[in-house]
Amino acid sequence: MSQTAHHPHKADLMTFVKANMRDYALLISLLTIMVFFQFATNGTLFMPVNMTNIILQNSYIVIMALGMLLVIVAGHIDLSVGSVSGFVGAVAAVMMVQWKLPVIPAAIVCIILGAVIGGAQGFFTAYYKIPAFIVTLAGMLIFKGLALTVLGGASVGPFPQFFQLLSSGYVPDPFGFSIGGEPFNLLAMLIGIAVTALVVWSNFKERRNQQEHDLAEEPDFIFLGRNLLISIGFLGFAYLMASYKGLPNVLIVMSILIAMFTFITNRTTFGRRIYAMGGNEKAAKLSGINTEQLTFRTFAIMGALAGLAGLIFAARLNVATPKAGAGFELDVIAACFIGGAATTGGVGKVVGAVIGAFIMGVMNNGMSIMGIGIDWQQVIKGAVLMLAVFLDVYYKKKMG
Repeated sequence: MSQTAHHPHKADLMTFVKANMRDYALLISLLTIMVFFQFATNGTLFMPVNMTNIILQNSYIVIMALGMLLVIVAGHIDLSVGSVSGFVGAVAAVMMVQWKLPVIPAAIVCIILGAVIGGAQGFFTAYYKIPAFIVTLAGMLIFKGLALTVLGGASVGPFPQFFQLLSSGYVPDPFGFSIGGEPFNLLAMLIGIAVTALVVWSNFKERRNQQEHDLAEEPDFIFLGRNLLISIGFLGFAYLMASYKGLPNVLIVMSILIAMFTFITNRTTFGRRIYAMGGNEKAAKLSGINTEQLTFRTFAIMGALAGLAGLIFAARLNVATPKAGAGFELDVIAACFIGGAATTGGVGKVVGAVIGAFIMGVMNNGMSIMGIGIDWQQVIKGAVLMLAVFLDVYYKKKMG
């Protein structure tokens, strides 16, 4: 009798781990990198002020990675996101600083402008079948040039105080609580506890539904361990935020978008159709999916998120510069591929893209604290991206 016959649970465990190897490897990689840099920076990484900086420095990358994930899952690529975000930031500066337009209407117009730009690129890709690589490469050059033109080759700023709060503001704390004489943002801690409880409750509810329909594949101890780690991570992060200034406004924006895109990809017809189209466009078309319209909408969403990221970056710098957004597309695309998105389309998760973005962000932050030059930072980031894609391809071949 075989050994697995004596241990059916062990066989189930091995099957589950193999099927979900990529997801667990990604999370373990992030934790390993964070622990490494915590020791390598003599404890600086997990300091509340530094964790807040990591959020602020990577918020626009995470936001664009959400849109890029949809584009990559759909089987395309968008090389223009950095230039589009820089161009939208330049337009925002002209509208708010030079024309003195109100902040909120100007911001809305800028996000719509981003969506129009993305939609236009999606139109050529979808309806004229021009490869997205070429369309967005042209877009990269066009909007890089237009940003220079709009700003007249010079930086424009500073922005109104209210607009700066988008990137530099924090959710106000009404409690005025303190621990040991040090201010402690109780509201941030309470929000952290509430979010943790909601996520864990949602996981248990989904688990119960799976068990009722005999669809639960994840072993109990892995499920419980995963939720314990989620709780520790969320509550620990909330405590660090509460120990400093509280929750940054941009973190709230980012969290809402992550939740929204997780729902879109997992629960909506639109999300499922994107995966179907990326997996096999011809089959998707034959099943009645309007692939042209789907591609158009996907690029429009990417453009809107690039516009929002451009606003956040401009608010963070408090000035619009002709070089804003340069190289962003590389970090955004790298975040998606490191996060498990397939180069061939049809595969990828929102959580993976977010973890991928933070892997890049923690590496950038940690290497900067350690004093590693920008030249070697680029070499290391490129090597990590190559390794992630290589392991993904190798693992697929092994499974196939």
